[in-house]
Amino acid sequence: MLLDRRRFLTAAGISAAAVTMGCSAGETRAAEAFAVNLSRAEWKKRLTPQQFHILREGGTERPFSSPLNKIERAGIFHCAGCDNALYSSKTKFESGTGWPSFYAPLKGAVTTRRDGSLGMARIEVLCSRCGGHLGHVFNDGPPPTGKRYCMNGAAMTFAAA
Repeated sequence: MLLDRRRFLTAAGISAAAVTMGCSAGETRAAEAFAVNLSRAEWKKRLTPQQFHILREGGTERPFSSPLNKIERAGIFHCAGCDNALYSSKTKFESGTGWPSFYAPLKGAVTTRRDGSLGMARIEVLCSRCGGHLGHVFNDGPPPTGKRYCMNGAAMTFAAA
């Protein structure tokens, strides 16, 4: 019992320290090669403050805050950073989480990697063209894939078909 309590308190302390220091998936990102590679200043010019925080620093928007969550029309969701086509509206579903969710990306649109930020083991989803943080993927989605790509709406734009 005492050992479990120590592990819990240690994990909580590490998580709190990571939040306090501003540690995020985006900030721990190693230098990677993507087709669209801009400086921090160039990204800040191109994006809104919220988009910059999410796409370039690995941030997250508040649940139920994105207008993209309510879109039910036919079309394509694109990366707000580089306009890469990411998801078809055909794969969008209501997950109840408060973020736009999809069961599959378009072919070659995203890449994933392990994300251990904030003391959690997750799979981060990035735009394959610019490396922008989009959200995370989980194994609790609907058929046919069983995946839930839980995306930040502010990291995307929508183009109606």
